[in-house]
Amino acid sequence: MNLSFDFSFYSWDLVSNFILKGLYFSVMLTLVATLGGIFFGTLLAMMRLSGRKWLIVPATIYVDGMRSIPLVMVILWFFLLVPLLIGAPIGAEASATVTFIAFEAAYFSEIMRAGIQSIPRGQVFAGQALGMTYGQNMRLIVLPQAFRNMLPVLLTQTIILFQDTSLVYAIGAYDMLKGFEVAGKNYGRPIEAFIAAAVVYFVICYSLSWLVKRLHKKIAIIH
Repeated sequence: MNLSFDFSFYSWDLVSNFILKGLYFSVMLTLVATLGGIFFGTLLAMMRLSGRKWLIVPATIYVDGMRSIPLVMVILWFFLLVPLLIGAPIGAEASATVTFIAFEAAYFSEIMRAGIQSIPRGQVFAGQALGMTYGQNMRLIVLPQAFRNMLPVLLTQTIILFQDTSLVYAIGAYDMLKGFEVAGKNYGRPIEAFIAAAVVYFVICYSLSWLVKRLHKKIAIIH
């Protein structure tokens, strides 16, 4: 291995031939997992707050179970075991997408549950006094306010999710980290490749975190 550092490794060819494809998948996986996680997480949160034991118990088991298992283990289990159960292979990208949605739903569920519980009970009682059902109360009164209150936390979890997309490396999915790794092997420059990967992840995540902090301050002023 050549241990001398080569700055010529960093070029547009590196980005266009190896990185853009992986970056696209990492961003799309983050967006899809965020939207899917929020949707199913909201359903799980509503189940846990419904007051009906037959809804509370399975939702609690699912959320606590998922939050107690490392994400990389869930990725490997789904990728290796599900094809055996259904008798058909699943691509690494499709497997990663389903796994991330299922896993993130548990975390977004706790965020949404906290957001729902932060809404004053008086507003819920007012909706009930108007004859609203549980679903109407949640959809029209509680959830819109909960989303606004929890937006900075939801976005912070999305940034963490983006960082976690690098774990799909374990099943060979072509994410951004995989792109850097392939480039490093092709050019014989693994050190430069992984340093570049660390810098890119840092710049993206730090920039997004700065924007979330600005948004949090604006929401605090509105409150």
